Amino acid sequence: MSTIQLYFAKGSTFSQRTRVVLHEKGIDFTPVEIDLQNKPDEFTQISRYGKVPAIKHGDIEIYESAIINEYLDEVFPEPPLLPRDPGTRAIARIWIDYANTRLVPAFNKFLRGKDTQEQEQGRREFTEALLYIEQEGLGKLSDGQYFLGDKFSLVDISFYPWFERLPLLEHFRKFTLPSQTTRLQQWWNLVRDRKSIQAVANPTSYYIERFTKILGEPTPVATRQK
Repeated sequence: MSTIQLYFAKGSTFSQRTRVVLHEKGIDFTPVEIDLQNKPDEFTQISRYGKVPAIKHGDIEIYESAIINEYLDEVFPEPPLLPRDPGTRAIARIWIDYANTRLVPAFNKFLRGKDTQEQEQGRREFTEALLYIEQEGLGKLSDGQYFLGDKFSLVDISFYPWFERLPLLEHFRKFTLPSQTTRLQQWWNLVRDRKSIQAVANPTSYYIERFTKILGEPTPVATRQK
């Protein structure tokens, strides 16, 4: 089958997920970077939602990263990024859904909330999500280094991009990972060193520069007068 064309944006979290899958599996692909402010017609005919990532593989056109990633795992089965056992695979999908429906919205609310009240709500929800991952995910689900044991999987890939962006929360919201998340911090130190992750990672300065334009400079923390 023909080489995959990948339509992506450099700063897109969901594009990073699919790019990691392609690198993990050693799949040849042609990258096509999309300016999301000026989307070419070729791209919008493939990605009906107008979002990245999208792929074209021969006559097959797919968008939405979770669907793309499972497609790639089925068409290019080695190394597997989802368990072959149906029950364990279902559990993996639950955690991918948790990333999408709990962690990601909380992160976005915390970082981009319209006012202090919304940001503080985001802080609480994001912290709760991190502690849940620590205790119920890495603490119970896995007896290895990754979410599904010693094998790197789509679950790890689904969480990865938001940990790369943690410096944004530190810079703009004075947030650091809770001290109770020791396994999560060990997981992140391991994941960030994988070649596939390093191949798609952006430097912290890239994110700070982008979000300074969106959010402005962070408000200095007031110091108490002695």
